[in-house]
Amino acid sequence: MDLDLSHPALSDLRARARRRVPHFVWEYLDSATGSESVKRLNRAALDAVRLRPAVLRGKVGADLETPLLGVSHSLPAGIAPVGMSGLIWPGAEAILARLAASERLPYGLSTVATRLPEEIGPLAGPEMGWFQLYPPTDAGMRRDILARARRAGFRVLVLTLDVPAPSRRERQRRADLAIPPKKTPRMFLQAALRPAWSLGTLAHGIPRLRLMEEYLRMAGPAASTAHAGYLLRAAPDRAYWQALRAEWPGPLVAKGVMEPEVAAWLAAEGADAIWLSNHAGRQFDGAPASLSLLPAMRAALPEGHPIIFDGGVEGGLDILRAMALGADFVMLGRAWHYATAAFGARGAAHLLHILRDDLRANMAQLGIARPSQAATRLMQG
Repeated sequence: MDLDLSHPALSDLRARARRRVPHFVWEYLDSATGSESVKRLNRAALDAVRLRPAVLRGKVGADLETPLLGVSHSLPAGIAPVGMSGLIWPGAEAILARLAASERLPYGLSTVATRLPEEIGPLAGPEMGWFQLYPPTDAGMRRDILARARRAGFRVLVLTLDVPAPSRRERQRRADLAIPPKKTPRMFLQAALRPAWSLGTLAHGIPRLRLMEEYLRMAGPAASTAHAGYLLRAAPDRAYWQALRAEWPGPLVAKGVMEPEVAAWLAAEGADAIWLSNHAGRQFDGAPASLSLLPAMRAALPEGHPIIFDGGVEGGLDILRAMALGADFVMLGRAWHYATAAFGARGAAHLLHILRDDLRANMAQLGIARPSQAATRLMQG
């Protein structure tokens, strides 16, 4: 099967993924919270950005190499951390970490992944591994997790700031999804209807929060969307950030920042990059589109201070739109998991091809040699 003909866009991979995973898994991957208005806003904001095509430029070659945090990447895009990645497709963390290492893309492993940092860090390699921290309240636990991530080879630490409490995620509740998944007749029936997912899960083991289980055993009943990871999350303040900055010797990224004034403070207090994100609409349904805040965020930060962006990105054109408004780098989360659920490692590699090819095609239309030049083609007003 030639995937470039049968599945030329992310939407095609998404449709196949939906047919390949159990319903409760799909609801975990695809859902937001509330009425899911933020998902729609993210898409609408990207669609509203217009870039002016260029003519009479001759042949302009595309150079996609993009530096970030002291490392050169093959694209201005990477793989964002997604909790319980191995639930979405068996072995997803390892699949994506290997792709990141071979293709020089940053790969983010979540604190609430289904694999340990010691397993995944070596696969991502010494430059592409990022560890995303949901902040534990206990300082000793935090320092131990940081030490393990460092020993496992993760170079960049990402502190997620925008999950002070669990969201409702109504679609997940309707699907009766618990993390880890409960063994119920309904779950078994859904899994039986998706044999590729089920056989892969049997081979890899039931998805569990393996890192968190080493620090905490849940006691008593919990809400269907609650899990050990939530019990470990703090609502960090400025002192927490300063303590973390003192403890982590490498690049440190602040994720989930939507306030330009807070971004400026974080930059002054040692944030090596600001990650502008509304958590893909999974935490708060009243947020603005991430993209709408990019110009203000860019203005609030020192010149050259990196901004990482996520929020509804589906292709190379969306990456260029975000960079035109001030982003230095773009991360995708759901997209890589749609692709992996669709075709496994082959699907993830195909999504990379889609992004690379789409970037080059649209850069040719814009007459630009580098993605960072997209701002020169931005239509104003």
